[in-house]
Amino acid sequence: MFSDELTQRIAQVRSASLGDLLSRSTARVPNKTAIVYRDLRQTYAELDKTVNRTANALAARGVRKEDRIALLSHNNHAYVVLYFALARLGAVSVPINFMLTSGEVAYVLDHSGATGLVVEDALLPVAEQALEEAALTGTVTVRGVIPDSGLPTPAGWESVEDWMAYDDSSAPDVFVAEDELAQLIYTSGTESRPKGAMLSARSLIAQYVTCAVDGEMSGDDIEVHALPLFHCAQLHCFLTPSIYLGATNIVLSGADAATMLRTVEAERATKLFCPPTVWISLLRHPEFDQRDLSSLRNGYYGASIMPVEVLKEIGERLPDVRLFNFYGQTEMSPVATILKPEDQVRKAGSAGRPGLNVETLVVDDVTRPVPPGQVGEIVHRSPHAMLGYWNDPERTDAAFAGGWFHSGDLGVMDTEGYLTVVDRKKDMIKSGGENVASREVEEVLYQHPAVAETAVFGLPHPQWIEAVTAVVVLREGASATAEELIAHCRQSLAGFKSPKHIEFAEQLPKNASGKILKRELRTSARAPWMSDA
Repeated sequence: MFSDELTQRIAQVRSASLGDLLSRSTARVPNKTAIVYRDLRQTYAELDKTVNRTANALAARGVRKEDRIALLSHNNHAYVVLYFALARLGAVSVPINFMLTSGEVAYVLDHSGATGLVVEDALLPVAEQALEEAALTGTVTVRGVIPDSGLPTPAGWESVEDWMAYDDSSAPDVFVAEDELAQLIYTSGTESRPKGAMLSARSLIAQYVTCAVDGEMSGDDIEVHALPLFHCAQLHCFLTPSIYLGATNIVLSGADAATMLRTVEAERATKLFCPPTVWISLLRHPEFDQRDLSSLRNGYYGASIMPVEVLKEIGERLPDVRLFNFYGQTEMSPVATILKPEDQVRKAGSAGRPGLNVETLVVDDVTRPVPPGQVGEIVHRSPHAMLGYWNDPERTDAAFAGGWFHSGDLGVMDTEGYLTVVDRKKDMIKSGGENVASREVEEVLYQHPAVAETAVFGLPHPQWIEAVTAVVVLREGASATAEELIAHCRQSLAGFKSPKHIEFAEQLPKNASGKILKRELRTSARAPWMSDA
């Protein structure tokens, strides 16, 4: 219909890339505080210029559109700058979990084909070892250090602070189409090797709109970001939507309970996201009742379902906070369904209903919808969905089978369209031929007054194939025996659902996003019937 030149010009006018979000907020609220990190406060105009300087410095070092640049760091100001600077260049950011070993980092570098690596100074030993182990070491030519701990920058690396002070603050002239690859996030799934989920601006911006509308977000928000930005929940459900809206963002290096509570009070924060494990740590902290948390308006949780007893406690101790449950996964950018404040008690334990831009069904093994109340796999249709798995057509084909994205989660939809996540499809406990949802057992254990945290999983058993097993962390000063807790479960659960074995621990292993690492518990648990117990 039109010439190629006109078609390209129209596409540029209609641009909706991640880099555009910051520049448009800057045009609306240039003098508003955009980001706070430690003693640094930057307005939107200042942050926008810093992003441009960094992007131009990276371009001068050879970073081009579609290049994959890995980021290995805790939360900090430079991380946010780099994320937007790479987006402005059309380069692909590859966030890496800072808890990974050097071998695991090397795998991501190799698999993604990264040509650059930016690392926090405290993590340099891991990064340098990873580069030695990576097969593609020679291709990682751009190497930057975020001097967050004040350590010297070693030879062969450049300080990101120098990039942020680059003399050219003009906006890079790079057009990025909405369905070009913008970010490659490696999932922490149950497979032996993580998969690279490919996210585009179209996926992400559609998801930001869902978060903002269904999550009741606005430009007036002041939000604390304490969970890791390498994880899509904090980055894509909260930080970037807040930048999109022109809100104020307080970035913390980690989810330390005391620091989070003090920051909410000092900054008069209105929003806070925590997975259930972190909400529990806040509730249990001695400073919780000492701090003025009255500014909080909205609280969010995700990563796992909030235990009903903890949900009730938040409602009692923070009665003015409106709670939202965000459910999804990396491949959905990540939100799929949302449980809103008015349903928290009425539909306690539910993951809510599909978000604004999402269709969700519960289906059988051949992708046919199952009736309300029946367990099936959760599937979605949405512009939120990823482009596919990087260099993995086989798994991509399986994930999009039948014209839906297959989550790998098991769930039940009720007659009102509310979804309850039963378990991971691959983590369902099969005990004596019966399916046992670990979350159902966990909910009952949380009702015991001595239980602070718990994780339930299956262990191999000579008779039952798998036996229901629990690891329990007791509340400070409380006591309980395994026999007492098993008896407690039997009052509410069928015998085959009640734990056959309970172990006690001082804490549960978790990844940086707050998810309990059940695979580690399965490996370390030793029940009496196991031969090596």
